[in-house]
Amino acid sequence: MSTCVFVQIRCKPGTTYKVAEEIALREIHSELYSTSGNFDLLMKLYIPSGEDVGKYINDQLLQIEGIERSLTTMTYKVF
Repeated sequence: MSTCVFVQIRCKPGTTYKVAEEIALREIHSELYSTSGNFDLLMKLYIPSGEDVGKYINDQLLQIEGIERSLTTMTYKVF
């Protein structure tokens, strides 16, 4: 069973659209939104079974140029 996580992404000024395009090309997300506030993007993704969450996010997402910071929220149970 996969793990659902939400990742908020802060981009370097002027790079939000480029970052969003790169995420879309990698096809790692379930949903991707532009947001207001401290972060520019909100992404919902499912980490494959057996994968380390931190390593997966680091290898698949944080290598994208233009990402300045991220905040990952783990989920545990659906109500």
